[in-house]
Amino acid sequence: MTRILVVEDEPGIALGLEDDLTMEGYEVEVAGDGITATRLAKTGAFDLILLDVMLPGKDGLEVCRELRRAGLKTPILMLTAKAREAEKVEGLELGADDYVTKPFGTRELRARIKALLRRAGESEPELCCFGDVEVDFARGELRLGGKAVELTPIEFKLLDVFIRARGRVLSRDQLIASTWGPETFTSARIVDNHIANLRRKIGDDPGEPRFLRNVRGLGYRFDG
Repeated sequence: MTRILVVEDEPGIALGLEDDLTMEGYEVEVAGDGITATRLAKTGAFDLILLDVMLPGKDGLEVCRELRRAGLKTPILMLTAKAREAEKVEGLELGADDYVTKPFGTRELRARIKALLRRAGESEPELCCFGDVEVDFARGELRLGGKAVELTPIEFKLLDVFIRARGRVLSRDQLIASTWGPETFTSARIVDNHIANLRRKIGDDPGEPRFLRNVRGLGYRFDG
């Protein structure tokens, strides 16, 4: 049975989520604060984490940051307040996979959960090599010439998107939707900056890139 960790400090909302997801056939465990949530999530016993931003002890953003730094790849769906757009962007930058804005409808929440679980279940290569680069998906690491190179969570996710779409042109809008999440207010310039950082870290010549190529007027293509 698919296991979901619900991290929500408001008892009424937590109970409603638990009841609804249980009726959908999920096994649900609830944590009411960030410290407990971090401890439970690190066991790796869950298939998805539903994480509220406003939490006692440790907020959801810090929980997300700590889990991703620990190498946990469990999908994280964040719950954010409607007026806090900056939290959505920050959460995605820290490694959250998607977000739902409060107040939310149960149908939307169920659909986003199913989409994340489906994506997580898709086959992914354990190791991808191109040039002098090794991308170790199991460990969440990148090595250049055998030496580890630190990537931010958003950089690793962006590289993952490129590798999955090897040889296909991806527009900036497609990259934003796949990497930062739908309805995210991320500009094309931010995408370009992240790609420039990725090129530097994988040893790709910015003047004549071999791997992350510009396709004029269309977007980018990975030729690894």
